Amino acid sequence: MCDANINRLKEGIRVVEDILRFRDNNKTLSKQLKELRHKASIKEIDELLLHRDSINDVLRPSTKSELTRVDIKSIIVANFKRAQESSRVLEELFKLSDITYSESFKHIRYELYNLEKEIVLNESE
Repeated sequence: MCDANINRLKEGIRVVEDILRFRDNNKTLSKQLKELRHKASIKEIDELLLHRDSINDVLRPSTKSELTRVDIKSIIVANFKRAQESSRVLEELFKLSDITYSESFKHIRYELYNLEKEIVLNESE
C-alpha cells in the first residue's frame, strides 16, 4: 500500500511539474514541485518493492472518469488531488511505524494544497 501511494504521489506531482515546466516555462513553480517530488520518498524502498504486485491490482483497469479530461486545468486538478490523497494515506499509515515520515508526508500534502491554489487560480486567467 505504501509503495503504490508513493508512486501515485510522485506521478501526480510529476504531471503538474511537467506542465509548468514545458508548457508554461515556469522555473519557480516547476522547481518547487520537483523538490516536493524528491521529498516524497523513504529509505526502505527496496522492502516495499518486494511486496509490489501491480499485475494483480484489482483496480488496475482505468475507470471512466480517469479517461475523461476536458482541458489542461482538469489534468492539473486531477493530479493535484491524486497526489494530495496519496500523501494523506502515507501520513496516516506511517503514524503506525515512523512519525518522522508521517510528518514529512503531511508537510508535502499542505504544500500541495498551497501550490494547487496558486496554479489552478492562475490557470483560470
